[in-house]
Amino acid sequence: MATLEERDPTGRPEPTPPEYLNARTEFAQAYLAGEGLEIGGLNWPLDAPAGATVRQVDRMSTDDLRREYPEMADHPLLNVDIVDDGETLKTVPEDSQDFIIANHFLEHTEDPIGTIGIHLGKLKPGGILFYAVPDKRYTFDFRRTITPLEHMVRDHEEGPAGSRREHFDEWTYQVGGTEEDRATDEAYAKFEEWAEREARRLEDEDFSIHRHVWDQGSFLRLLLHCRERFGNFDIEATASWSIEIVAILRKKGAWPAPPGR
Repeated sequence: MATLEERDPTGRPEPTPPEYLNARTEFAQAYLAGEGLEIGGLNWPLDAPAGATVRQVDRMSTDDLRREYPEMADHPLLNVDIVDDGETLKTVPEDSQDFIIANHFLEHTEDPIGTIGIHLGKLKPGGILFYAVPDKRYTFDFRRTITPLEHMVRDHEEGPAGSRREHFDEWTYQVGGTEEDRATDEAYAKFEEWAEREARRLEDEDFSIHRHVWDQGSFLRLLLHCRERFGNFDIEATASWSIEIVAILRKKGAWPAPPGR
């Protein structure tokens, strides 16, 4: 039986830090232009500037998303323009996009390193990747251990199947339940029984959980690893904002000059 400290190592999330910079808005205005994609915008799209034309990508049509998320019945959902897997973007040609926005998406992917590499391949030279991920310290992921870079490298090089069960177990045991479920040995024994059943149910459904968790430093280490691995982008900007970390990556190479110039 786990000790109280092992069951609930931190107790509650850290207080959300002051918002010194609205990184989403400021970075969108500074870096987005032309035509691009937003993956999984659902009900919280990025407020893109007037000079950016955005097409919405999701793994389901708008009607299917309504059925998948009945709790969103009273919320407006974006119209999905392209039904595709945001990790692979198989229907999107290489070197075709001025930008790709993927906010609160990378943590759901099985292979974030591979996903970043694929997204880079879909950009034109000089194109922008606009990423935001939750900072686990301020969210329901607060109990979880930061995903080691070595874990993500292994998943990329050997395939993610070997980590799949571990991700669902961690999700249900560390995110599920309440403080009361962890307060006594008897309560925790009942919680463990529920968590095991729930983990297998979610695994069987391949439910979209947060497979990976980061804070600002660990997410930056992932980006630096990808820059070294792929060698085709620069990190233009990063910032903490509210409960998330926002990062701007620019694919190397200059945008083509407009005709006549």
